[in-house]
Amino acid sequence: MTEGVAEARAEVRVYLGTYTTWAGGGAGIGLASYDAATGRLRSTGVVKGVPNPSFVISAGRRVYAVNEQSRGTVTALDVGADGVPKVINTQSTGGADPCHLVLHRGHVLAANYSSGSVSVHPVRADGGLGARTDLVRHQGSGPDPDRQEGPHAHQVVVDPAGEFVLAVDLGADAVFGYRLDGGRLTRVSAARLHPGAGPRHLAFHPSGRFAYIANELDSTIVVAAYARGALTPGRKYGTLPAGAPTTPRNYPAEVVVSADGRFVYLSNRGHDSVAVFAVEEDGAALRLLEAVPVGGDFPRHITLDPTGKLLFASNQNSNTVTTFAVDQATGKLKHTSTFPAPIPVCVAL
Repeated sequence: MTEGVAEARAEVRVYLGTYTTWAGGGAGIGLASYDAATGRLRSTGVVKGVPNPSFVISAGRRVYAVNEQSRGTVTALDVGADGVPKVINTQSTGGADPCHLVLHRGHVLAANYSSGSVSVHPVRADGGLGARTDLVRHQGSGPDPDRQEGPHAHQVVVDPAGEFVLAVDLGADAVFGYRLDGGRLTRVSAARLHPGAGPRHLAFHPSGRFAYIANELDSTIVVAAYARGALTPGRKYGTLPAGAPTTPRNYPAEVVVSADGRFVYLSNRGHDSVAVFAVEEDGAALRLLEAVPVGGDFPRHITLDPTGKLLFASNQNSNTVTTFAVDQATGKLKHTSTFPAPIPVCVAL
């Protein structure tokens, strides 16, 4: 193996989500690579012409991004031989401000935040998106007059078995379960969180028996039992250490679980930290180990790399992505580098 090939394989491509219509935002989907050993990022370009790609997913040669606008759309891209993604097409979600999406059974599903709905688009043979085949609208509200006047779908995620889809709704204080058949969604469950929780995102334990729900409005994380498309919310834990200041207000955002199921990580916006929880009782309980300063401002999104040895945090208000080394024995984090990026709100590996 030549030295050049060895160096090329030591870097891993990532895609950076941003807002293009905000002052100081990006010009499209950011392109970057990181050193697989150190996690240090470097910029490699940008895919222009993709508006407000606030959440991006990668699936081999295909890349899909939401376009978070009042007339919501989703964009499909193909990664060419030169390694640069090129837009295939864009389709309307039929909703407002899509902020999350997922691939499931040959379809792209998107969560439309402002309209509280989930859209379904088939994936064509060329990776592009077909016309929308379904749009389901949630119902419900919560006690927060500013954020819960109606439903606000914030995430759509597939369960570990690949059988059911869960849609997390911040405005309705609920997680709705669906089955996808023939391009259409059928409701199978509705799990209600405590009033004012504001559930934003969830992540599954690798056993598939539990999910951890990050609640944006009251700085809690709830452990929920899971079976056949239905969640049963259980114990609730604070995401901040005892004695943490109450101002500025804290808004939990992303939650991820280590591949071995021993640790849960959650981003705290406001407290500007990453909370590290030990998983106990085979997944049924959590214990807060630490809340590590994120090294930036307003960490909207965090993700673990495939090895589990690195964690990346997208710090929206400081225009930085910070990298952490993960101690896989203890779960604890150590800040190792900082990368400048315009309004980073997602790091997709």
